[in-house]
Amino acid sequence: MTPEDIKQLTAFQANEITESNIYRRLANIQKDSHNSEVLKELSAEELKHYHILKKHTGKTPSPKHWKIIFYILVARLFGLTFGIKLMEKGEVHAQGSYRKWTNEKDLQTMADEEEKHENKLIALIDEEGLSYMGAVVLGLNDALVEFTGALAGYTFALQNPKLIALIGSITGIAAALSMAASEYLSSRTDNDGKNAIKAAVYTGIAYIITVVVLIMPFVLMSNPYWALVVCLGGAVTIIATFNYYYSIVKNESFKKRFLEMVTISIGIAAISFGIGYALRVFTGIDL
Repeated sequence: MTPEDIKQLTAFQANEITESNIYRRLANIQKDSHNSEVLKELSAEELKHYHILKKHTGKTPSPKHWKIIFYILVARLFGLTFGIKLMEKGEVHAQGSYRKWTNEKDLQTMADEEEKHENKLIALIDEEGLSYMGAVVLGLNDALVEFTGALAGYTFALQNPKLIALIGSITGIAAALSMAASEYLSSRTDNDGKNAIKAAVYTGIAYIITVVVLIMPFVLMSNPYWALVVCLGGAVTIIATFNYYYSIVKNESFKKRFLEMVTISIGIAAISFGIGYALRVFTGIDL
């Protein structure tokens, strides 16, 4: 192998030992024994890859401690699956690079293991919160589409940011409770009251958080139209943040889902804004 090959494999080797340490430390803090065992197996696999690469490089690079701290923190804050899949996205480049050494069978085998076996192991991780992802999607989608539309309509019809915030808050809280109740009744068809309650809570919380973010510009700003602009910017930010998380966890396209949700939310807001203007003109009411 050339010096450049050795340099590249050494960098991959450092990543392998780093990820082995991340998996091991995550395994040690897991309360779920199943998840702990899966993480230990992943740690052992990465350590094995480290030693395979050592045969080619003859080096023993140390793990990247900042990376270990970062991904453990991410996993704690945003969930185990998100943290692991975010980390593993960087391995795609390594897998492709291993393929170029066609004469090295151990590197080809290692690439296969990272592409198939590790993905299979990651899929075995059982994280309760992800089972309610559908409820969160429902809460967010409904809040973003329905509530941005309502606020846009109120903006032109009322033209008073404090009044918009008041009516919007009442509308938002009532809608959140309604959505949570609907999700509870829908989930009851599974004959599992505990899961139905949790699904309702996830839906309601997602809706209320969205309501608070969208209402705040009208509370803090005096110009209702600028408040609406900031509100729509908040909606786009929520959509981007959630869809990035969703795309990592579910291995789906971020761009497609993001553009779809933004188009629908902003489109409904524009239509509602027009309806508010039409009603104001038609009724002749001036507040």
